[in-house]
Amino acid sequence: MQKKHTDRALVASIHDVSPLTLLQTERILDDLKQISCATTSLLVIPDHHRRGRISVDRAFAGWLRERVAEGHEVVLHGYYHLREREPGDRFFKKMVTQSYTAGEGEFFDLSENGARERLNLGLSEFTACGLTASGFIAPAWLLGNDPERAVQGLGFQYTTRIATVSDFKTGDLHRARSLVWSVRAPWRRVCSLAWNRLLAFSLRNAPLLRVGIHPPDWDHPAIRNQILNLTSTALAGRRAMTYQQWLASMRRQE
Repeated sequence: MQKKHTDRALVASIHDVSPLTLLQTERILDDLKQISCATTSLLVIPDHHRRGRISVDRAFAGWLRERVAEGHEVVLHGYYHLREREPGDRFFKKMVTQSYTAGEGEFFDLSENGARERLNLGLSEFTACGLTASGFIAPAWLLGNDPERAVQGLGFQYTTRIATVSDFKTGDLHRARSLVWSVRAPWRRVCSLAWNRLLAFSLRNAPLLRVGIHPPDWDHPAIRNQILNLTSTALAGRRAMTYQQWLASMRRQE
């Protein structure tokens, strides 16, 4: 149930944060800070595409701890951020896990036990880095029912999907569509620019505005500029928060 509140918020989330995307992530954070968005939710992949665990990269782990000390939040974002193709995949699964997500819907159809195993691996990586996470967000926001039970069972306080924020502590489902851009092809970029312009306008009075940013967005000036312009405009009447902070503020109003 959506609750009334007076403090309108903006959550900027940076997806796919890992040693592989660190330089792009730093550029994004620097640009957001220039427009007074100095608080974000950082969606961290513990072993990005099986190319190196974050606990092994001490410099990266230290960088994450510094960002948390500045007020950012770290969120567990899958484990590998990769779903292997399966021979028996039917048309719908192929469309969702290959075309829509480019093979990265890791938690779309895992079993509950399989999801629990990967979640525990991710939590172990965070612990080894001196980090804790109250939230879990699945790659591409694709979280199946069985994996969601595993997420709740391990004590995570929340998850998000593209159009909702689920508070596991209270059982509340907050409807809040996220802006997000697709840059894999020129036609996707053109459609993203038009769609997000309309979506931001339609959400101008929403209690929560979500801005989902991926590192490759910063390789395309038109996308980068729109994200910064829409975020800057929204912050004229909103406060930048993490998901953790926003949910805490909502709970206080119960």
